[in-house]
Amino acid sequence: MQSNETRPKVVLVIGAGDSTGGAIAARFANEGYAACLTRRSADKIQPLIDSIKAAGGAAFGYASDARKEEEVIALIERVESEHGPIEVLVFNIGANVPSSILEETARKYFKIWEMACFGGFLNAREVAKRMVARGRGTILFTGATASLRGSANFAAFAGAKHALRALAQSMARELGPKNIHVAHVVVDGAIDTDFIRTNFPDKYALKEQDGILSPDHIAENYWHLHTQPRDAWTFELDLRPYMETW
Repeated sequence: MQSNETRPKVVLVIGAGDSTGGAIAARFANEGYAACLTRRSADKIQPLIDSIKAAGGAAFGYASDARKEEEVIALIERVESEHGPIEVLVFNIGANVPSSILEETARKYFKIWEMACFGGFLNAREVAKRMVARGRGTILFTGATASLRGSANFAAFAGAKHALRALAQSMARELGPKNIHVAHVVVDGAIDTDFIRTNFPDKYALKEQDGILSPDHIAENYWHLHTQPRDAWTFELDLRPYMETW
C-alpha cells in the first residue's frame, strides 16, 4: 500500500447524482483528486464513473445509505484504506419532496430529515474525526432555498435543510480553528437537469438566457471554496441566476 504522501487526494461526494454531485466530482477529478462517489444504488453511479475516467480522471463508486451509521463508518474506512485520505467531503443529498402539511405523514417527514440532515451529521462526523487528526480538510454541505425560508408545502424539506445549515454553522465554529474549512452552499434556483427539462419546460427554456444554474458552474464554486486561503474563508455561499428573485 502506498503511503498517504504518495497516494492521491480524495474527494468523497455523498449523493453523486447526474447533476450537481456528478459535476462536483468531475471538477475535483480534473484536478487530480480520486473521486469517490456514493448513492444508495451503485449501478446508478457507473455512467458518471465511466465519464470521469474517459476524461482522464480517477473515479470509484460505492453503494451506501447515508442514514445508516454502520454503513457510513464502513464507507469512510474503506475509502481511506483503498484510496487515501479524504481531503474534501461534499454532502449533496437533497430529499426535496413537497407535501401539504395537512397530508404529510410522520414517516415521510422523518425520512426527509434523515436524508437531508441526519445523513449529513453521520458522514461529516466520521470524516471530521480523521481530518482533525491530520490537521486539514474541507467539508462542504449543499443547501437550498429551503435552508433559508420555508415555502408552502415544503415543511419537511425546509425543516431538514434548516437543520443541516445549523449543523454546518456549529461545525464551522468548532472545526475552523482546527484548520478544517466547513462551508454551506445555498443553491437558490432551478438547475439544468432532466427533471427540470421534463417537468418545468418554461423554466428550462430560460437556459439560453443563463436563467437556470449550470451544474458545472456550481461545481466551480465548490472548487473555489476548497482552494480559498484560510485567512479569508467563506462559510456560506449563495448561488442563483442573475434573474432569480430573492
